[in-house]
Amino acid sequence: MSDEFRALLIEKQDDKQTVTLKTVDETALMDGNVVIDVAYSTLNYKDGLAVSGRSPIVRKFPMIPGIDLVGSVTTSEYAQFKPGDQVLINGYGLSEVHCGGYAQKARVKSEWLVPLPKTISPQRAMAIGTAGYTAMLCVMAVEAGVAPDQGDILVTGAAGGVGSVAIAILSRLGYRVVASTGRQSEAAYLKSLGAADVIDRTALSEKGRPLDKELWAGVVDSVGSFTLANAIAQTRYGGTVAACGLAQGADLPATVMPFILRGISLRGIDSVQAPMPLRLEAWSRLAKDLDLDLLDAMTSHHALADVPALADKILAGQIRGRVVIDVNA
Repeated sequence: MSDEFRALLIEKQDDKQTVTLKTVDETALMDGNVVIDVAYSTLNYKDGLAVSGRSPIVRKFPMIPGIDLVGSVTTSEYAQFKPGDQVLINGYGLSEVHCGGYAQKARVKSEWLVPLPKTISPQRAMAIGTAGYTAMLCVMAVEAGVAPDQGDILVTGAAGGVGSVAIAILSRLGYRVVASTGRQSEAAYLKSLGAADVIDRTALSEKGRPLDKELWAGVVDSVGSFTLANAIAQTRYGGTVAACGLAQGADLPATVMPFILRGISLRGIDSVQAPMPLRLEAWSRLAKDLDLDLLDAMTSHHALADVPALADKILAGQIRGRVVIDVNA
């Protein structure tokens, strides 16, 4: 690759944000001790917020967004990684305070790098992306407290990236999964991933009772607000709820009753700054527990220039499953 490369650049002037596909050079990159030729990135809800400017995700300008990337090391000042090594990054402030994956090149810190699992291709790694990696962290939290024979697992925001991957993994592990979605047209898709039942999200998205009928042994929630509150209120005694998102809102209009009367565990899932041992475990589990054929079935592929339009779609709930961004297309 030449010294010049293409990048999606977010710039800001007088409180107005612009997003432009530009040709830049390495002076556009930030500090780091490893340079990577990026092959693919992906699209997550957080990417949608950053690119659209609808939330103050980006804290330094100009910024190359994209919270995920996979590619090959070209130069490294760290002995563990050598030129030609295939690596990936999820989070660690990419797209917020450090340039991310929507470019053909990246300069990053070596301590952020995860070696690409040998059984996962670069494209599939970005089909997984932060959403799939977060889904695996949620599954690990749920299975630590709930066995497959203890009852149904509710997955909210089911047709999105986290939900889709969580359903595929949970069902493969022997859990009976109930998918909650606002897109009933996706019922067949969700059942193809392994969902046993599909319910309308309106059953959860309005204010409910502080303690409700016990329905779920565990929950994977990427929605927040009333949906999370109702899911907690409906969780069985001793159940585990993994919360990782806020698509409906960042509030939690709940009471302590489910926690003190039913012993519910609420596990917050942080994918951005998760410690490296946990990341490595999650990616090892993804290589083993995610059906890659199902991953392919839930994945679409797009070029770097498509990202701004896709950002609006993911925020509008119009993206199914996972999206791979080919930064060289």
